[in-house]
Amino acid sequence: MAAKPRSLRVEGIVLRHREWGEADRLLTIHTRELGKISAVAKGVRKPRSRKAGHLEPFTRSNLLLARGRSFYILTQAEAIAQHIALRDDLVLLGYASYIVELLDRFTFDEEENRALYRLIGNSLTRLNCGDDPEIVVHYYEIRLLDHIGFRPQLFSCASCEEQIQPENQFFSAAQGGALCLKCGSTVSEARPISMQALKYLRHFQRSSYQDAARANIEPQVMVEIEHLMQHYLTYLLERGLNTPAFLRRVRKR
Repeated sequence: MAAKPRSLRVEGIVLRHREWGEADRLLTIHTRELGKISAVAKGVRKPRSRKAGHLEPFTRSNLLLARGRSFYILTQAEAIAQHIALRDDLVLLGYASYIVELLDRFTFDEEENRALYRLIGNSLTRLNCGDDPEIVVHYYEIRLLDHIGFRPQLFSCASCEEQIQPENQFFSAAQGGALCLKCGSTVSEARPISMQALKYLRHFQRSSYQDAARANIEPQVMVEIEHLMQHYLTYLLERGLNTPAFLRRVRKR
């Protein structure tokens, strides 16, 4: 059996970091080739470090890694897309942090998924370029659920499999999708979902981003979609997320 190479080049997006030792940082990076990894960037907190600007959260970079005992050691970094706007605006920072937190919570270490890597990269770029952040985020949520195996059933009843009719229905997190009026009325945890909210969720699920971005969603429907998605994601994770509360605070300013 061939030994693993001691160093390797990857492309990755920095999800988060924390101080490590006197001058280092421990980074959580989602890479195209390896999935999510932890890597130590030595000396990056020193004033003259050349790597620091290439390793900020949300930055996509080419990286050179060496294998260490517990973590990878990051020896080189060159930014491809720094997404500066996401760190200069509190609201965009909140949306970007939410995207990153969802990915971090739903993925395991060193589980390669290139489609998921493209999704987060594209989503951060869309936010940075000024696309409607709510459309970006809800499209991301639906596509993320596809890639990790939790695609909600929206076109037929998740209980009886009958086709969902174009009218107000129910949604069950436990059963993983929409319920018809008959089934939904018998499930205690099911919550109502309006025809409009269901229509847009279906649209995000079956459309390209370019088509989804043209959606003109009424504010009250957008709020309903946000609450429904938070309910479903919290159920799947079995705990709440941290960033939605921050995002609610900064959006009120």
